[in-house]
Parts: sequence; C-alpha cells; structure tokens
Amino acid sequence: MKITVIGTGYVGLVVGACLSETGNEVICADVDKAKIDGLKQNILPIYEPGLEEYVERNQAAGRLAFTTDVPAAIKDAEVIFIAVGTPPDEDGSADLKYVLAVAESIGRHAEREVVVVTKSTVPVGTAEKVAAVIQPLAKVPFHMCSNPEFLKEGAAVDDFMKPDRVVIGVASDFARDRMGELYSPFVRTGKPVIFMDIPSAEMTKYAANAMLATRISFMNEIANLCEQVGANVDLVRKGIGSDSRIGPAFLFPGPGYGGSCFPKDVQALMRTSEERGTPMGILRAVEDANSRQKHRLFQKTQEALGGQVKGKRIALWGLAFKANTDDMRESPALVLIEDLLAAGATVVAHDPAAMHETQRRIGDRITYAKSSHEAASGADALVVVTEWNEYRFPDFARLKGELKQPIVVDGRNLYDPAKMQALGFTYRSIGRGRA
Repeated sequence: MKITVIGTGYVGLVVGACLSETGNEVICADVDKAKIDGLKQNILPIYEPGLEEYVERNQAAGRLAFTTDVPAAIKDAEVIFIAVGTPPDEDGSADLKYVLAVAESIGRHAEREVVVVTKSTVPVGTAEKVAAVIQPLAKVPFHMCSNPEFLKEGAAVDDFMKPDRVVIGVASDFARDRMGELYSPFVRTGKPVIFMDIPSAEMTKYAANAMLATRISFMNEIANLCEQVGANVDLVRKGIGSDSRIGPAFLFPGPGYGGSCFPKDVQALMRTSEERGTPMGILRAVEDANSRQKHRLFQKTQEALGGQVKGKRIALWGLAFKANTDDMRESPALVLIEDLLAAGATVVAHDPAAMHETQRRIGDRITYAKSSHEAASGADALVVVTEWNEYRFPDFARLKGELKQPIVVDGRNLYDPAKMQALGFTYRSIGRGRA
C-alpha cells in the first residue's frame, strides 16, 4: 500500500518506519529540510530504542523515503497520516493550525481516492474540521479516519509492532476496509482492532492518557501521605495493585509525570470539557497534584542538607522525563534544576541520552558530566531523577567515596532504604520514610 506520513516527529517517524517494515511503500514528508536531510542519512531527530535500525533497513530496501515536497508525497497516496504537532495554545487547548494546513494541502494535491487519518492527538471534532477544509478543494473522493496512537516513549517500536489494541474511528466502509488491511499484520496474535465512530476514537486517546495521569498523581499523593503516617508506599502499592479491579500499572510514585502527552492532553481535555459546560474537576486536581509533586525532590534535598542548599553542589542522575528517551518536555528535572539554581546551588548532571536536549533548553546554567560517577564526584548530594537502568545498581562503595557528603535523594525508589542506611548513606525516597 502507498502510505504518506506528514510530520516526522516522534509519532510520524515511528508510524512511517513501522509501516514500511511490513512491506508498504512509505513516504515521510516534513517542511523541516534539516531534519529530512538528516533522516536521509539515517540521523534521527529523537532517541527511541530500535527505531534507527528500522529507518536504516527500510531506506536501504527502498520501502521508506523522506522528502520536503509535501504536495508530491500527497499526490498518489492511498492512505495519508497527519502526524504534525498539536502544541497547547495559551488557554491549554490544542493548536490545530498545522493539522489544518496539512488538510489544505491534501485537498489541493490528492489525485486518487484516499483515506485521511488524523494520527496526531487532537480534540473531538478535529476530523470534522479537517474534512471541512479538504471538501471544497478536493478533486477526488476522500474518507476521514481517526487512529489515535498509544505509543510509550522508550518502547514505541514494540508498542506499534505488537499493540495491545488498535483503535480506528471511521465513517465509511472504504476507510474501514483499508485500515483493517493496513493493520492486519500487527494483530495476528489476536489483539483487537476496535472500530468505532470518529468522535469516540478521538475521545479514547484523551480519556486513556487522562486516566493514566490520574493514577500517577493519585499514587504520588498516597506516597506523600505514607511519609506522614509511617506507612511504606511500596507495600501499599502491592496491596492495591493485586486487586484485579485496579492492577499494578502506573502506581509507582515519583517526581511527577512529564513528556509530550500527559500534560498536554490533560490540559486539552480540561479545556474541551469547560467549553462544553461539563468541567472535569478531577483533572484540575490531577494537574495541581502533579505540579506540586515536581517540587518534592527539591524539598527533600533541602531537608537532607539541613535546610541549607545555597553554595552546595548537587548531582543529578537523569534529565529526561523517563528512561529510554531524550524527551525533556515537562520533565521534572527542569523544575528541580530551576529550584536548585534559585536557591543558590550549583548543579552537575548526567543523562545517557538527554544532555544535548537539556543544553538546548537551558544552556550552560548547569554542568554536564560525561558519566554518572563524574557527576557525583565532589557533590554534596546526589538526586536520582530518571530511572535509567545504568543507575539501578551503582557501585555504592565507590559512590560514597565520590560524594562530599553521603546523601542520596532517590526520586524513583530504585534503592532499598535498609541497605542504604547500612552502607552509611543519608537516604530519602518517595513515600518510604527516612534512612
């Protein structure tokens, strides 16, 4: 099948590479010439495990191509995925100007019957707006479809190739047949393809992310209460996660959620609910709790240092909002860095993938270490912010010798409090008491 993906960001690049892996002819189009030139040389603009191999292999096989010529990419496509950005507007709503600009190009340049798929996360009613832009310009029949993505950063290739489910909103048998055929290789093990109307598909994406964000904020609030009443959040998490009605996923406390999806999608859903006269107070509470949680690591660091942070050297392990990505959008590390700098501390940080992106965002206001141990050397305290595997089992004896003071603030609960105490560390974690 001839597929065009417009937008080569996180979603578009994963979609294009994975669809080419199953034998489709895929063109990924973007107006960013520098990005496209890099992709032609197998230089990816994002870090995502496994994606580089897919891009390189399928380009070499002639199944995957990159271009800045959007009209030419649209011309002969059978399915067009719109995967451009939908950044939050000033009021928290999703900005659709890029999506609608692509819609105009499709209307002007499509020359064969085509399925137009909104793959970007967009509010309910967006497909209708896209169709309204295409319709007066269209020279050929077109069929709208909503196909929300459920890709976890750090595991996006596996999520696409082996999905839990595929949600497809359609309004015609033509679109249903084409999309069913396109996704058939990915659901051979029996995972469901769920067809529904387009508004329901658009809502499904927002509802899923809002639910997961709610679980994270809820568990962070429980962890904070555990500290006050002497409970251990690890045991509480196991106790409630074993309930089949609840399950264990997204119940790990931490420094707050970030990334490209949860913050933006919670805000957009809140905005939609307010516009329709049904405000969702629970989401306001989720957002407020998450905002507070992002300051917890600073508070714990300050407490561990006896209330005095000014003049201290603080080491950070991890900058990305989660492991296995270089994504710094809404990362808790950014809040922690600003809190520490405002209090007069100096910051030295290490991350396996996100230091370049951090430097692009905040410049040389902090020091970037070449290794985790270089970051810790001479620091008054170490704060673990991101749960990269390489931070899970450090040489604690070496670490203790490198730190000026044996203080570890663990924002991901990677280490055992009793062990840390036995090793002579002053140790703080989330919801598990002190050591």
